[in-house]
Amino acid sequence: MSLCLPPEVPPRAIGLVIIGDEILSGKRADKHLAKVIELLAARGLQLAYADYVGDVPERITATLERAFGSGDLVFSCGGIGATPDDHTRQCAGRALGRPLVLHPEAEALIRERMRDVAREQGLPYEPERPDNLHRLNMGVFPEGAAIIPNPYNKIPGFSLGHVHFVPGFPVMAWPMIEWVLDTRYRALFAQAAWAERSVIVYGAMESALVPLMEAIEREHPGVLVFSLPSVDHPEHGHHIELGVKGAAAAVAPAYAELLAGLRAHGLPLGPELVR
Repeated sequence: MSLCLPPEVPPRAIGLVIIGDEILSGKRADKHLAKVIELLAARGLQLAYADYVGDVPERITATLERAFGSGDLVFSCGGIGATPDDHTRQCAGRALGRPLVLHPEAEALIRERMRDVAREQGLPYEPERPDNLHRLNMGVFPEGAAIIPNPYNKIPGFSLGHVHFVPGFPVMAWPMIEWVLDTRYRALFAQAAWAERSVIVYGAMESALVPLMEAIEREHPGVLVFSLPSVDHPEHGHHIELGVKGAAAAVAPAYAELLAGLRAHGLPLGPELVR
């Protein structure tokens, strides 16, 4: 049985899936999370969640089933190569119940890349050589996929609905993610630009501030209040960073109410932060 993709309506949230044992084992440090947050913020968007998954096909398939069924915009980084430890393409097909097929545009781009490499090495292009035929597996995607161009080496990624698959290499993945955002989701940019404002609060117990926090969320729908306590900050020592976040237009009045409430408690305040 195949899983039907949700209708092509604007996604409700943005997620990130990072695949690879090397991340979970600590052999490599993940760089995608911070960069994707940066790319989204530059466009007035925000990441809602991130999943890390090792190279276990069953786990990858289950994660992708959730992604496909969510209706969210999801970027998946890693595992789309053609070595035995690359499972993402196969798992995407399994999650949707779709066969894997050689995408004609992907085939053309991969063959173009093979010709480029042969020319750079001063060798003849041999399209039927076993290793070149194997490289075509990088263009085998679940049926119905659309390609994502790769400006680094022409080997494409692919999209299925709102779920987009790119390599694990940052030099390839990041411009491909930008291309997807700028090509398919420009209408979402800065629709509700996200803002965050906070202040350093000294000498307060977090529990004593809960009624103020609850009142602000109650009176300002869509605004989230956050509290980040610290006991050993090198500059501020024991303190709480208390703030609000949400759509920019809603944050300003909520933050003004937060400051008024803190001052009413007679609490000493430190620097104000804007993100």
